[in-house]
Amino acid sequence: MSTFLENQLWRYATKKFDATKKISTEDLGVLKEAVQLSTSSYGLQPYKVLIIENPEIRAQLKPFSWGQSQIVDASHLFVFVNVVDLQENHITDYLTHFALTRGLKIDDLKGYADMMNTNIVNGLSVEQKTIWTAKQTYLALGNLINAAAELKIDVTPMEGFDAEKYNEILGLNALGLNAVLVAPIGYRHEEDNTQHYPKVRKPIDKLFITI
Repeated sequence: MSTFLENQLWRYATKKFDATKKISTEDLGVLKEAVQLSTSSYGLQPYKVLIIENPEIRAQLKPFSWGQSQIVDASHLFVFVNVVDLQENHITDYLTHFALTRGLKIDDLKGYADMMNTNIVNGLSVEQKTIWTAKQTYLALGNLINAAAELKIDVTPMEGFDAEKYNEILGLNALGLNAVLVAPIGYRHEEDNTQHYPKVRKPIDKLFITI
């Protein structure tokens, strides 16, 4: 069995973190780079990732996370937030960086810019753009989960939280951002019996259809 598959069997949505164990600066850097390298449509990455270390802020967020203890007990709290209303300036910022990275002139990318502005900025409603950018965060979350498993760091992906309250507490509305996903990361507590449960997934022959 490959190491990747072994890591997937090892990982689970941790229910109880050991609050005394903290992720090293080095490992946190690896996780940040893994998220940075995530695939994204057009390469835009229309989101940001907040890393909440402040215990007071995390205590404020806990009641709006169904009271789940992982919010305060995990070493770090990742909050994936998407751009609500993607505009031409987002495209321009991305392509300016694109040109600089690849040694191109910004004018060389005009066709690419026009396509994105036509298809996304002007081609979708605000609601559609919000849904589209929110979906991109799930791709980044996948990279976080897989990289963390390789480092034997636990991650608990969460959709069970009050996004409006998160936006209010974290000041996201003023930035045109919206909380989509929450991911406490750290180390499982030895008292978390969930870690010993067999992983339940659909059988291969029930999951895949070959045409």
